[in-house]
Amino acid sequence: MYLWMKALHLVAMVTWFAALFYLPRLYVYHAMARDKGEQQAIDHFLVMERKLYRGIMTPSMIAVLLFGGALLVLSPSWLTQGWIHAKLLLVALLVGYHHICLIYLKQFAESRCRRGHVFFRWFNELPVIALLLIIFLAVLKPF
Repeated sequence: MYLWMKALHLVAMVTWFAALFYLPRLYVYHAMARDKGEQQAIDHFLVMERKLYRGIMTPSMIAVLLFGGALLVLSPSWLTQGWIHAKLLLVALLVGYHHICLIYLKQFAESRCRRGHVFFRWFNELPVIALLLIIFLAVLKPF
């Protein structure tokens, strides 16, 4: 049972991170199209962003949390180790990032997002840092 939960957790994590990397990249292109006044491209990005967030990103985040929770139930001794606390903090920050992406999604949909493509290029790097830290914590269990 443990290995099934671990495999499902990893599949969901890969899917969630793929969406966490791609949605802000769409925001980069959306902001660039907005600045150029390319309405057809803007309309296209709105559909892509909504479908990605609601159809892939949110369900995969929920799966990560459910399967990760199941792993904690199956391995409760982890909760006495510092690495899991650091990992859970990073996951909580990623859930916050996920919801910030929703704020930008709604702002773009309502044509009131004023952030530029340079901001979103930097914003897009935050999940990369979290992914690296989470992988190192989960594999190396440094403390």
